[in-house]
Amino acid sequence: MRVAQGIEMLELKLAHTQINPTVVYDADGYWLIDTGLPGSRNAIESLITEAGLDAGKLQGIILTHQDIDHVGGLPQWLDAPGGREIPVYAHLDDRGAIDGTAPMIKVGPERRASLLESMPEPVRQSFLNVFSGEHTNVTSVLSGGETLPFGGGLAVIPTPGHTPGHVSLYHVPSKTLIAGDALTAADGVLNGPNPPFTPDMPKALRSLRNLAPFEIEAVICYHGGLISGKEVQQRIAEIVSSEG
Repeated sequence: MRVAQGIEMLELKLAHTQINPTVVYDADGYWLIDTGLPGSRNAIESLITEAGLDAGKLQGIILTHQDIDHVGGLPQWLDAPGGREIPVYAHLDDRGAIDGTAPMIKVGPERRASLLESMPEPVRQSFLNVFSGEHTNVTSVLSGGETLPFGGGLAVIPTPGHTPGHVSLYHVPSKTLIAGDALTAADGVLNGPNPPFTPDMPKALRSLRNLAPFEIEAVICYHGGLISGKEVQQRIAEIVSSEG
């Protein structure tokens, strides 16, 4: 779905739901924000092609956080020929989980074993290779507060709580917030992060105050899709005020 010039929301359909990675682009190519579950590369590249972009012009990958439905597809890019040349951006506090030097906080040993068992062999092997802890997957560490010069400008906003290193991104030209899992949506209504999957809910809600300086006209929720309109800013303020 074309949100505005320079930004595309991908509608990646799963068995019982949909997730929404995002692409920002300019004349040089595109940057992929979040990579889906393990094995998602082909589906994501098909959606990019359907959007009228050249799937071969990937300039970099930005990860909002460490959760498996956001980083799981990463190995299919990094483990492919030339994949280690792809810049990967993520926050310092989630870097260990993405590099494989620390466990993903929501993937315990039993779930990891179950995930690996469910993967086709090539996907499983790439997953094991990339998350072995033997490679530096995150090549550019984010701290929050910087603006990346991609697609007309992406401001990095720290929104921890859902994970320690969760970030949201603000696409400057279109005034669109790429929320990751800091915000969700259901039935066209913008909501806060999903409590069962948010280990530090008070911190997650407090961190939404970091959105206040930005003029937000649209929000892309990884779970829930696009919410836009004049009421978006007010709705975010209401969610923040629900804290504790």
